[in-house]
Amino acid sequence: MAEQQAVAPRHADSAAPEATLPEAHAHTPGGFWTLMLGAIGVVFGDIGTSPLYAFKESVAAAAAGAPVTRDIILGVLSLILWSLVLVVTIKYVVILLRADNKGEGGTLTLVALAQRAVRHRGGLVLALGIMGAGLFYGDAVLTPAISVLSAVEGLKLVAPDLESYVVPITLGILAALFVVQSRGTGKVASFFGPIMLVWFAALAIAGGMHIADDPTVLTAINPLHCISFFINHPAVSLAVLGAVCLSVTGAEALYADLGHFGAKPIRSAWLYLVFPALVINYFGQGAMVLAHPETAESPLFHLVPEWALVPMIILATLATIIASQAVITGAFSLTRQAIQLGLLPRFEIRFTSETHQGQIYLPRVNWMLLFGVIVLVLIFGSSSNLSHAYGVSVFGSMSVDAILAIIVIWKGWRWSLGLTLAMMLPFLFIDLAFFGANLLKLFTGGYVPVILASVLIVTMWTWVKGTNILFEKTRKIDVPLLELVQMLEKSPPHRVKGTAVFLTSDPDTAPAALLHNLKHNKVLHEKNVILTVRSEDIPRVEDDDRVAIEHVGDSFWRIRLSYGYMETPNIPRGLAILRKQGFKFDIMATSFFLSRRSIRPASQSGMPLWQDKVFISLAKSASDATDFFQIPTGRVVEVGTQVTV
Repeated sequence: MAEQQAVAPRHADSAAPEATLPEAHAHTPGGFWTLMLGAIGVVFGDIGTSPLYAFKESVAAAAAGAPVTRDIILGVLSLILWSLVLVVTIKYVVILLRADNKGEGGTLTLVALAQRAVRHRGGLVLALGIMGAGLFYGDAVLTPAISVLSAVEGLKLVAPDLESYVVPITLGILAALFVVQSRGTGKVASFFGPIMLVWFAALAIAGGMHIADDPTVLTAINPLHCISFFINHPAVSLAVLGAVCLSVTGAEALYADLGHFGAKPIRSAWLYLVFPALVINYFGQGAMVLAHPETAESPLFHLVPEWALVPMIILATLATIIASQAVITGAFSLTRQAIQLGLLPRFEIRFTSETHQGQIYLPRVNWMLLFGVIVLVLIFGSSSNLSHAYGVSVFGSMSVDAILAIIVIWKGWRWSLGLTLAMMLPFLFIDLAFFGANLLKLFTGGYVPVILASVLIVTMWTWVKGTNILFEKTRKIDVPLLELVQMLEKSPPHRVKGTAVFLTSDPDTAPAALLHNLKHNKVLHEKNVILTVRSEDIPRVEDDDRVAIEHVGDSFWRIRLSYGYMETPNIPRGLAILRKQGFKFDIMATSFFLSRRSIRPASQSGMPLWQDKVFISLAKSASDATDFFQIPTGRVVEVGTQVTV
């Protein structure tokens, strides 16, 4: 494992941040509309395809096999409407979009803000971040499966004989979607906005055409229908909550994609297009089912006339592919953030665009997601069955967001604890209510995201714990750098031309590669750089702040390269910045020394043996440091060492 600890642990800032209230970006009018269209295509793919199954499953859960009644329809519609208002509009659009970290959003951004606010890197905040990230991956596997499957199921309305082809067609679409990820999403993404714009227009038109079937559905705007539903149907209320939550899945994407589009375009797209279109469609489905109860089995596709059914199925399939794409790219971005924050080992990261650094491809993550999606489709076979698995991971992640937001608003924005709790506790209560309702489906499918999230949480926690143990153990036996420099000044070894760069996670101790080079080769370069790559808790670091250099003795310099959690380190490019500070750097006259550590389980470790073995396997699976730090392979010298953990 080549220099596994090359990224240094971060330390808390000296002061907690003030409230981060300004918009993430300032946009020109033309740029604003472009970003708004892009947000429509990417951000709202998941929540925008919820009408395919949310109302249908909610009514089925409420009726529980009995005939559908008026109070059931009105109760379900009221629950969906006020879930969209409270969870999506107020919690995410109004509040959390303001909690940005240099324009970036998402669960791990909240972790970075909360850690900075409490001036502590571990403990509860880190545990919440690991939990939220683990739950997100569960959503990343479930969303493509249920979305594409629900769209393809519309074929059964065109020709019932096609029912046996639904699963094979779904698998073919999903396989093609994951295969093309390596080619990059830039060109495909340019079509996302217009297609989703047509999709939301189709939802609004189709729903608006049927509200007149029974205009009394508009009374569902009254929140009293929510209360009366729970009073009149206590036996199925939790089951209905577990289905209603499907209408707000994807809300976290509003916040996670903040850095790509900015708060104002996302907020405007939601308030002026997506939210009205969804509400009109849900109310249209409700009115139609009241007038024609037999359409409850597939209300969305029954909204359109027979001649428009096939085009609607095609449009729905495209929309679900887009929704799946948004979740997949979100998983790529989250993985890169997790690597930079020290929650996962290094994975291979490929850049698919020369102009947009956010467009990345992680082969290992891509194929693991595809494997999980295929398994889910084969096991469950239908969107109705998959809906039992959906929700636990989504609302577990949303609950984590709410708890982290309380910490950020209280400690970071410096609001009073009472005011913070008064604002956020109602949303946390709603999230936990949805989460608890979905736990009722634990044994009928909810176990899938729970198992997946548990595996990922254990994996990330093992990595964090193992790297900390390894760091402390190696630090005990390392030689202080300043002492070594003084010894070499008194008894200098033979000098060779050029520059040697030694990567280390601890700039205060001499790197193992340096000690082995002196011991075995008995030479020292003209210039010796002790290089530490540091991950900051901001998305990106400006070039002016990228490099810090310190001369620590004859021919020795201590250099720190800083990168944000949304960046991938490029050491040669970072060192080239030193020329502005008078430090001459020539890549062709430079050798990079890395320590390849072979890890063995210790007889007395801070972790159980099974966890030791998990950590060692993770360390072995980490991508090569040369590739990760983008160092020219011909300039690298690796020195092997053995350590126990």
